[in-house]
Formats: sequence, structure tokens, C-alpha cells
Amino acid sequence: MIAIGSDHGGFALKQEVMEHLKKEGLEYKDYGTYTKDSCDYPVYAKKVAEAIISGECEKGILICGTGIGISITANKFKGIRAAVCHDCFSAQATREHNDANILAMGARVVGPGLALKIVDTFLNTEFSNDERHINRIRQIEE
Repeated sequence: MIAIGSDHGGFALKQEVMEHLKKEGLEYKDYGTYTKDSCDYPVYAKKVAEAIISGECEKGILICGTGIGISITANKFKGIRAAVCHDCFSAQATREHNDANILAMGARVVGPGLALKIVDTFLNTEFSNDERHINRIRQIEE
């Protein structure tokens, strides 16, 4: 299960990502926002982070205007490794090296076509399990 959330700035892109996930046969849960009305991104970052920490969802996708604020909020939670990715290489590398569990994107930075490719890359890339990366993740968690 994939947790997905956005603020008003990421609402339209979130709708496109959810439609894409549905077409791919992937299950997701929408944690809001549910309108284009102005709102505070920390509310939705917290909901997605908590869904992953609780085990309700395995990975998450967060979208705001830049991806930055929403990822900063999510990273405040122990066990969350949210990465802002605006290209496929970063999405692949953060999964392989950091075992990132939340993808953050900026709707004002990346268009929908590329965003969907980034989502696919993030969701389909496995963690490398290399000892050096496991050690670094341990250091992040300390």
C-alpha cells in the first residue's frame, strides 16, 4: 500500500499520480488534501509519515509546490527517509542507497509526464542491501 498526500500546490499532480497508480494496479491511500483550497503541507506530511511508521503503508509519495517543505516535515519522524526527487536518477539512487520510503516532488518543478516516470522508478527500485549503505542508514537513524 502506498500512502499519498499533498498540499494545495500539489493537488493536481497528486490526482494524476493516483490515476497512474490505479492504472498500474497499485493500491494507495489518499491522505489529503482533497481540494485546491489553501492548506498547510505539514498536516499531510505527518499523515503519510505516520501511515508508514504504523505499517499501514509501505512507501509514500508527497507533493507540494517544491517538494522541499513537505519532505522536511516528513523527515522529522524517526524511521522516515523522505527524498526530494525531480529526476529518475535521484529516485533510483535514493532507493538503492538510502532505502528512502517517501518520494517527495514539487508540482511547480516537475511536469506530470516526468513525475510519473519518477514515481515508477522510485516504486520499482529495490534497496541494494550493501553493507556500506546499511551502515549509513544506521547513522542517519541514530
